[in-house]
Amino acid sequence: MNKKRFRLLVFLMSVSLIGIILVQLYWINTSLKKSEEEFKLHVQQVIGRVAEMINEKEYISFYRQYYKIRDSIGKEPETKTLKEFFFMERNKKTNETIIYTSSLVSQDYGINGSFFDKNADTIKVGNILTNRKTEIYAGTALDNSSVEMNRKPDITIEKSGSLSSLDKANYQLFFRDIVSQRPIQDRISRDDLDKYLTNELQKYQIRTPYEYAVYSNGLATKIRSDRFKYDKKSTYGIPIFQDNEGMSQYQLLVTFPQKSKFFFSSILGITLLSILFTLIIVLTFSSALNQLITQKQISEIKTDFINNMTHEFKTPIATINLALDAIKNPKIIDDKDKVQRYLQMIKDENKRMHAQVENVLRISKLEKKELDISKEPTDVLGIIDDAVEHIGLIVEDREGQITKHIDAKRATILLNEVHFTNVLVNILDNAVKYSPGPPVIDIYVENIKDYIVIKIKDQGSGMSKVAQKRVFEKFYREHTGDLHNVKGHGLGLAYVKQIVDDHNGQIFVESEKGKGSVFILKMPLIN
Repeated sequence: MNKKRFRLLVFLMSVSLIGIILVQLYWINTSLKKSEEEFKLHVQQVIGRVAEMINEKEYISFYRQYYKIRDSIGKEPETKTLKEFFFMERNKKTNETIIYTSSLVSQDYGINGSFFDKNADTIKVGNILTNRKTEIYAGTALDNSSVEMNRKPDITIEKSGSLSSLDKANYQLFFRDIVSQRPIQDRISRDDLDKYLTNELQKYQIRTPYEYAVYSNGLATKIRSDRFKYDKKSTYGIPIFQDNEGMSQYQLLVTFPQKSKFFFSSILGITLLSILFTLIIVLTFSSALNQLITQKQISEIKTDFINNMTHEFKTPIATINLALDAIKNPKIIDDKDKVQRYLQMIKDENKRMHAQVENVLRISKLEKKELDISKEPTDVLGIIDDAVEHIGLIVEDREGQITKHIDAKRATILLNEVHFTNVLVNILDNAVKYSPGPPVIDIYVENIKDYIVIKIKDQGSGMSKVAQKRVFEKFYREHTGDLHNVKGHGLGLAYVKQIVDDHNGQIFVESEKGKGSVFILKMPLIN
C-alpha cells in the first residue's frame, strides 16, 4: 500500500469515526432537550391542576358554609322577580293554545359577607331561582278581551329550581370578593398543597425531589417547604386564587433541585449503550490503525533487513569467489602458504555467514520458546572478563580501551554462560561499531539490594529518543543517512532482550545523540 492510499484510508476512517461521535453527541443533546420540554409541559399541567384543586376546595368549603348559615336562619327569604320571559303558540291540529312563562327570581335571606369575613360586610349574599310555568287552553283561540284573558287554563304545569351555571357564577362572584380578604394561610395549608403536588406528580411519572412555595406579589409567604430556593432554570410557577377581574396576587412556585439528574436518568440506559458501542468502535479503529502502521513498519523493516542481509552476504560471497578463483590459478595452487591463506579466508567468510544465519534462527527459536537454555549458578564477573577478552582485539586494533569499575561484593547469578556471554559481546560490539573514533568503553558493576547492575557506557554517536524506544525490536536499525555505514541486520539487541528476559532480568538504555549510550542490565542475585 503506497503512502497516498494509506493516508487517504486513515483520513476517511478518522472522519467517519468523528462523524459517528458527533452524531451520538447530537442525539444525546436532542434527547435531553426533548426530555426537558416534556418535563416542562407535564409540570405546567401538574401545577395547573393543583391550582384548580385549591380553588375548587375553597369554593366547595365556602358553598357548604353558606348553606349551613342559610338553613340555620329558619325564615322564608324575600323574593323579587328580576326578569320574566313569555311565549305563546297555537297548535292548529289539536286546536290548543300553549303559553310558556319563565322568570328569574332573587332570594334574600339577609346574609352578607360579614358572616364569612368581618372585612366583607358590604357584600350582599343571595340566591337566584328560576320559575317555569306551562299553561294549555283547549278550544277556541284566546283574544284580547278581559273575559278571555281571565280564563283559567285547562292544564297548568309549574316547575321551580336553581340555574346551576348561573347559580354557580353568582356564588363565585361574591365568593371571590369575600375570600380575597383572607390571609393566605387561612386559604390553603402546607399539608394539602404537598398532598396535591405529590399525587399529581406521581400521575405523570415525575419521580424527583421537589420544593414548593406560595409568593405574594413577588415575596415569599409562610406557605412554603423548608428547603425551597428559587432557581430560574428549575422553577415553574402559575397564578392561584384569581379575583373576579382575572388578577391574582399569589403565585404557586415549584422547583426541582435534581432536574438535570432526572433528565439524564431518563436516557441513561440508551446513552450508556451508545457510549459503549462508540468506545468499541474507537478501540477497534485504534487497533486497526495500529495494525496498519505496525504492518507498514514491519514491511519497511523487512525491506531494510533484506537489503542489509544482501549487503552482508554479498561481501563474503565475493571474497569466497575471488579466493576460489585464485586457488584455481596454476601459479598459486602450488604455493601452499597462499592456498592455506585463501582457504582460511573462505573458512572465515563462511563462518561469518553461518553466524548471521544462526542469529536469525536463534531469535526465531527464542520467540517460539524452542531454544533450550540451561542455567547454573555462575560468577558473572568471570563472564564479563570473557566478553571483554573476546572483543579486546578489535578495540586494540582501533586504538581504543575498555575500563572495568567493579564495586560489587556479590556476583553469583543463575545464568547460561554461552548465551549471557553473547549478550555482553553484542552490547560491547555495538559500542565499538557506533564509535566514530577510537572506542572508549567503561563497564560499571555494583550491587543494589538483591540485584547486580551492569552498566556498559560508550562515547559513541548515541541515539535519538525514538531509537531508544525501539532499539530492542527485531530488525530495527536507526537510519544514519547511509543505510549500510554500520554493518548489521538489527537482530543483536533483539536477541539480547530475549536472553535477559529469559534470565528474569531487565535491560534499559540511556542515550543522547552525539554523546554516547549506556546499556544497563539488572540481574537477580542468588540468595
